[in-house]
Amino acid sequence: MRLVISTFCVLVLFSCAVAYDPLDPNGNITIKWDIMSWTPDGYVATVTVHNFQMFRHIMNPGWTLGWTWAKREVIWTMVGAQATEQGDCSKFKGNIPHCCKKTPTVVDLLPGVPYNQQFSNCCKGGVVAAWGQDPSQAISSFQVSVGQAGTTNKTVKLPKNFTLLAPGPGYSCGPAKIVPSTTFLTADKRRKTQALMTWNVTCTYSQFLARKNPSCCVSLSSFYNETITPCPSCACGCHNKKNCVKRDSKILSMVGLHTPKKDNEPLLRCTHHMCPIRVHWHVKVNYKDYWRVKIAITNFNYRMNHSLWSLAVQHPNLNNLTQVFSFNYKPLLPYGSINDTGMFYGMKYFNDLLMEAGPTGNVQSELLLQKDKDTFTFKQGWAFPRKIYFNGDECMMPPPDTYPFLPNSAPPSLITFPPSIFLLLFFLAVW
Repeated sequence: MRLVISTFCVLVLFSCAVAYDPLDPNGNITIKWDIMSWTPDGYVATVTVHNFQMFRHIMNPGWTLGWTWAKREVIWTMVGAQATEQGDCSKFKGNIPHCCKKTPTVVDLLPGVPYNQQFSNCCKGGVVAAWGQDPSQAISSFQVSVGQAGTTNKTVKLPKNFTLLAPGPGYSCGPAKIVPSTTFLTADKRRKTQALMTWNVTCTYSQFLARKNPSCCVSLSSFYNETITPCPSCACGCHNKKNCVKRDSKILSMVGLHTPKKDNEPLLRCTHHMCPIRVHWHVKVNYKDYWRVKIAITNFNYRMNHSLWSLAVQHPNLNNLTQVFSFNYKPLLPYGSINDTGMFYGMKYFNDLLMEAGPTGNVQSELLLQKDKDTFTFKQGWAFPRKIYFNGDECMMPPPDTYPFLPNSAPPSLITFPPSIFLLLFFLAVW
């Protein structure tokens, strides 16, 4: 009996833990239903998808939302989204519902649809930005008219068994919960109105549920050691090794190489790590009061580019980050006073799109950090990050004992002399 109870407790703790992200402990996707009006046989609701995750966005091909009706509800019409299947509506005569399925599946409309099919914050192909990156774009919504449903707050039955693909698996959704009605301001901001009824559904992400293997890895190097620490072998699993493409393969000249497949199956360049994404951290220069790092992100997938990409980094010296040269930067403060985590993302129209594998399939920037004399050191791998996430997924770090180490015999001049000393020596030599 004790064994059964212990096993149950472990399973419960594990199931809760896998959806907890220490760098974004409050991150989630909240789906809000606001009933705006009653109809003769149901209601009209506005459904809003809020992405409250700081550094995890919903990429192309976008979100897919599903649920199970509590009774025999049907969807009469939708604006700003559509059900992927109509289902069996043969019992209806005259007006035919948009969807009669017990378990409808809904997707966002694509950009450019006719104006009369659009709704506010819709029609982006299901792509939703991360809250930390752009709160104004971290929202998607549509309108749905539901029939054969309750027509009062007491007779409406909440949908159940919500599912969310964004765009793949990884999200677990809780039950719908009735919350205080949403309030709205009129255009002149002088009057408040409110929804007739509101319920929320909260969905959290787990990388363990999304995929068996990591989707990115980290390599390291430094100016004080010639050794380059590569990504671990098979860091992202070697199940794609049979179908990978060598750098000089003739396949790379084929037309349509970069066209994604419906199942999003990757076409990776052959590497020892077999990861779609590699993040390289290079300790570049050491000055008297500052030190410089170069970050390079390389895409090894020939079939996928990454718009709105983000990179979350945990490092104790980010509290003294002085300048970021080619990326945008935003500090993340998941625990208030501890400022050791930040998010990097691309500059709009410059490098916010990470292209497919190839000559242009990389983005890079340099960071300038001010030293804290009480904590700064190059010893024991301190200069390297503790964790790195790409697009919200944690990357595989090399083992700590393989980090580039600081040679004990390294001359102090290689580490502490500022550039002005070398300039002075040059002029003395010429003189």
